[in-house]
Amino acid sequence: MNRKNKFLLYSLLLSVLVLSVVLATAIGAVAIPPGETFRIILARLTGLFTVADIPTSTQSIIWNLRFPRVLLGLLIGASLALAGVSFQGLLRNPLADPFTIGVSSGAAVGATVAILLRQVYQFNFPQMVPLFAFVGAFLAMFFVYNLAKIGGQVPVVTLLLAGVVVSSFLSAVISLLMVFAGENMQGIFFWLSGGLIMRSWTEIWFVLPYLLIGSVILYTYARDLNVLLMGEEAALTLGVNVERTKKILLVTASLVTAAAVSVSGMIGFVGLIIPHAVRIVTGPDHRTLLPASALVGASFLIWADVVARTVMAPKEIPVGIITAFVGAPFFIYLLRKKKSEIRL
Repeated sequence: MNRKNKFLLYSLLLSVLVLSVVLATAIGAVAIPPGETFRIILARLTGLFTVADIPTSTQSIIWNLRFPRVLLGLLIGASLALAGVSFQGLLRNPLADPFTIGVSSGAAVGATVAILLRQVYQFNFPQMVPLFAFVGAFLAMFFVYNLAKIGGQVPVVTLLLAGVVVSSFLSAVISLLMVFAGENMQGIFFWLSGGLIMRSWTEIWFVLPYLLIGSVILYTYARDLNVLLMGEEAALTLGVNVERTKKILLVTASLVTAAAVSVSGMIGFVGLIIPHAVRIVTGPDHRTLLPASALVGASFLIWADVVARTVMAPKEIPVGIITAFVGAPFFIYLLRKKKSEIRL
């Protein structure tokens, strides 16, 4: 893709994202015109003008409730899409996503333990669930990596197998903890389903640093990801330090995923379907695929959350259920396509 086409693509995706943020913030139980919504957001962000003509209650709804939730959806969607691109390139597997190597299962165990301690044993402190989830995700990544390591190297096939084994074991741990929870299981269920309800600015500042630093590191290794697509032996001959690159990409993508999952719960399929959809337009070059996937993933999750909170209003559906309804058919399509390619 040439420079002009890249500029047009990024301009379009950024415009769609900004429009999505404004419209999604305007949509809710209390109808607020998009024009007023945009003015409130702009006034709060820049401080260059006032919005005294808009009721204080309306400003509070936008700035304290809806806008942080939409921004968090943006950050989580971008994080999961970036991680999905990285894992698919690193593992050279189109069906890989941020949940392949057990990171999400580790986060789920950590969050389940935190919810159990809070609801059953009355043990609680601020941001307890995200912190436990992040630690659980990090420990899962550590175990998967060391389980897959053979003589200082990490074969791709072994890494995938280790991820499956650890994920299966952690799923059993979650089931056991849910049995212990008994009547308090509902909180665990909603976290496992994924959602952005009752999220605030605090969660944004928790995710943002990991996304910013992670995206810079991943983009720095975009060329190495391109070379790895040709195979590890070819990458070695072209001067890529394969094992070091694997470690950096694995740790970075896992931490980005862990930060996102720790505040949103289990939101699946974003890291699977977004890279595929974007790759159709941009091609396999990760220098374009990474930023484009982040922008599309952000817009996708914003609108998935809009559907989750409006389709059965005033009740909310966990956004992970919405992404599963969209992602599962796409996953089946990929499997069928893969089978047809093998037959050919």
